[in-house]
Amino acid sequence: MSAVRFAETEKSEDGMSLEKFRKEETLAKRKKWIGHSCRLFYSDDPVKIVRARGQYLFDENGSRYLDCISNVHHVGHCHPSITQAAASQMELLNTNTRFLHDNIVLYADRLAATLPEKLCVFYFVNSGSEANDLALRLAHGYTQHEDVIVLDHAYHGHLTSLIDISPYKFRKLAGQKEWVHVAPLPDVYRGMFRENHPDPAQAYADTVKEVIEEVHRKGRKISAFFAESLPSVGGQIILPQGYSTKVAEYVRSAGGVYVADEVQTGFGRVGSHFWAFQMHGEDFCPDIVTMGKPMGNGHPVACVATTAEIAAAFTANGVEYFNTFGGNPVSCAIGLAVLDVMEKEDLRGNAMRVGAHLKGLLRKLQTQHQIIGDVRLKEEDRICVSTDGPWESVVKFKPPMCFSMEDAELVVQCIDRILTDMKTQ
Repeated sequence: MSAVRFAETEKSEDGMSLEKFRKEETLAKRKKWIGHSCRLFYSDDPVKIVRARGQYLFDENGSRYLDCISNVHHVGHCHPSITQAAASQMELLNTNTRFLHDNIVLYADRLAATLPEKLCVFYFVNSGSEANDLALRLAHGYTQHEDVIVLDHAYHGHLTSLIDISPYKFRKLAGQKEWVHVAPLPDVYRGMFRENHPDPAQAYADTVKEVIEEVHRKGRKISAFFAESLPSVGGQIILPQGYSTKVAEYVRSAGGVYVADEVQTGFGRVGSHFWAFQMHGEDFCPDIVTMGKPMGNGHPVACVATTAEIAAAFTANGVEYFNTFGGNPVSCAIGLAVLDVMEKEDLRGNAMRVGAHLKGLLRKLQTQHQIIGDVRLKEEDRICVSTDGPWESVVKFKPPMCFSMEDAELVVQCIDRILTDMKTQ
């Protein structure tokens, strides 16, 4: 049987052949074949991206967009060092992870060097959702308890187990399970305890203590407190200093463990530290850390790091844990290359410098504009951003780590123009 392809062929700037459907055809086929709950960015008029490099995306017409969305592509789209590492290892070997191979231990050793000493056992998986699901299993196995405390508006992944601990999702679905307990989001800007409170960290930590006491009154026991180190879907919340340390104290006293979800915030994105939880001081260390999105620069790889004691309890149940692809030679080669690029290009330093510059520019805008509203960056300025927060009122910047000073200035100039235009309408 012959096949018919409704495609056009063109050459990219580097001479590569690109076969493509016209945008309308691609969209029609997506609507036909792909589940409609899998939504596109800018669904009213989606952007069709055919290639990318660094912090830039290019559509089928060659138009360039500044990418402020793709935190997955941590060191930049199609970084040559990453693509070379992937191709070289793929050409040599990629196999089931139950064969002995150097890459997985080399990678674990590199990750261990970034973490507190007690987080010394690693389980490699394929996605942040898988990592968070495994973290739940580890916590249950170690504590022999079931109940989990999460923060309001949290999102931890798309598996059934994670929908159950994600208020952002379960409130739209079957509702809250009896073993899931929700603590207030520690938001000092819009939350119940704000910046003018004498000790917001203690006040919010005490709300977790109250949840624990309520759980105990019901005759139940805490397995884990599960939180992103910087809540993302909740609105890019910076936890008040000291909050995590105090919460960990309360949770451990109740027999539970502290799980830090670093799927979005890990790998130097905060600049000052490799992991966002480290912003709370050297004395604070979670019992389990999950990681994912930035690890593979777009390649699916994720991981759970935990203590020897928790890992031993997981082993003692007598049930073998294996993951066919998690930690395979190609994934680990890519992961190692990402770490190399981060160090070689000082991307943590870049995050601090550019982040501080962007924040300073936005603070200047704060004195000129009292409100942020209709954002039209994508259509007029070809800047891709997203929104978050309980009211979708937070403009979220999560660009590749190679984002530059010039990129920051362009973004702020565009926001300034948009807000100025709004005043004149």
